[in-house]
Formats: sequence, C-alpha cells, structure tokens
Amino acid sequence: MSHLSLLGAMTLATGLLTLPTLAGAQSLPAPDQDETGWRHGAAFYLFTPIRTTGTSTVAGQSADLDLDLGDVLDVLDFAAAGRYEAWNGDFGIIVDANYVGIKQDTSLPGPLGSDLNVDVRQKWFGVLGAYRIVDSVYGADDQRYTIDLQGGVRYNSIRQEIGITTPGPVNPPVLGGDQDWIEPVIGARGMWRLNEQWTGIASLELGGFGAGGNDLQVGVNIGFDYQPWEKTALTFGYRYFSVDYSDTLSSGEFAYDVDQHGPYFGIKYFF
Repeated sequence: MSHLSLLGAMTLATGLLTLPTLAGAQSLPAPDQDETGWRHGAAFYLFTPIRTTGTSTVAGQSADLDLDLGDVLDVLDFAAAGRYEAWNGDFGIIVDANYVGIKQDTSLPGPLGSDLNVDVRQKWFGVLGAYRIVDSVYGADDQRYTIDLQGGVRYNSIRQEIGITTPGPVNPPVLGGDQDWIEPVIGARGMWRLNEQWTGIASLELGGFGAGGNDLQVGVNIGFDYQPWEKTALTFGYRYFSVDYSDTLSSGEFAYDVDQHGPYFGIKYFF
C-alpha cells in the first residue's frame, strides 16, 4: 500500500465507528417497557462506510481520498462503540463511547530495507442531556412518535502517526502525533412506532464548532429498529457523516476533511 493510500486508510479508520453519537438506545419506550420511574437502554453499533471522499493531511503531505470499505478493513486493528441512555419522563441522560485503531507495517521500495509504520487511534467519550419536546400519536391506530433535543460535551483523542524504521542507528522523526480536545455537541432525533415490532428513526447531530480545530462535524441517520424479542432490538439504516478538522503540529499540518456514507448495523437492549 502506498504512502498516500495509507493516509487515506487512516482517515477512513478514524470515522469507521462514529454512529453511536447519533442513533443510540431508544428514547421512545420499547413495547411493554415500564414508563414509571427510570428506564434504560444500551446499544452497540458498527458503521460501514462504502465510500469516503475528501482530503487527508499529515505532516503537510495531503492525499485526495476516494476509498471503499475494503481499503480500511485491510489494516483495521480493533474497534468498539456503544451508547447508554437513561430516561425518566421527558428527561434523558446519554453516555457514548468509541474506540477504533489501525496498524500497518509495510516495506518501502529500495535497497535499504526501510519499513513504513502507521499507527492510528481515535477515541471519544461523550455526555449529553436530552429533552423530549414532542410525545404524541398519529394515524388511525394511534401509533406513538417522539422528538428529542440533545446537547452536551464530548472528549476526543486522535493519534495519526507515520514512522520510518531504517537499518541504520538513527530513524527519521515520527510524522503526525496526538491531539486531544473537548467540543460541544447538539442534536435532534425523531422516532415513530410503525407497529409492535418496527420503529422508524431519523436523527441529526452537529459538533465541533471550531473547538480544538474541529470546524464542524455533521451526522445524519435514517433507519429502523426491529424488535423480535421483548428486551432486544436489531437496528439498521443508512448514515452520512462529515468532519472538517485541522491543526498544526511540530511535524507540520495535520488535517482531514472528509465525507462518508454507508449502512449501519447494531443491537439494542432495554431494561
């Protein structure tokens, strides 16, 4: 894989599991879920972008991106994402967490036998409050629907490093580095019951607003929950995600400005 292709895979990997900031566990109570007092939900997700376009920059070197999912799966090391929601009446508390990492070691062409090492880690932890502004029914069967507003803060940490290992006693400095910041997040979500097993979901989230170099992060989800069991639902749909991040490190400009879209899949538990 070339240097520029590795930069592209790094960018794709940092967005691979971004879904939990949006869809989350149901704020609309699951069928038969007790609505007196607190109710809880936990969700685990995978976002699989089928196309990523934009620009990635590490140490002042930019790569134009036009990637598919296979480009990042070749170098994926580990990924996990989840979200917890607790609701009491119209008020909710949301906690989400995300971790994704890739590693790639490849030999560089030439007689010296040098190796190119790529290490990427992204993690975040967010805490949001939520308030249900609409709780009503529609249609001849009086199916329920809700609209929630959400807002809070998210801690982010991103590592994007490229290093070269040579046979000699001295290696070139590592390019890229680690960035940490806290950013505001706002969002809205609508959910509508279709029947006892199916629920539609649409959500929008905005984050960054210049905090830590993240000018704007946008996420849009449209999908469904299917609940064949009393306490468990399957969730799936389609997601659009974009981020415009830039900063300057000691090794040079560090940035990625990308758009992604593709299906998401997950499972939810209610208790």
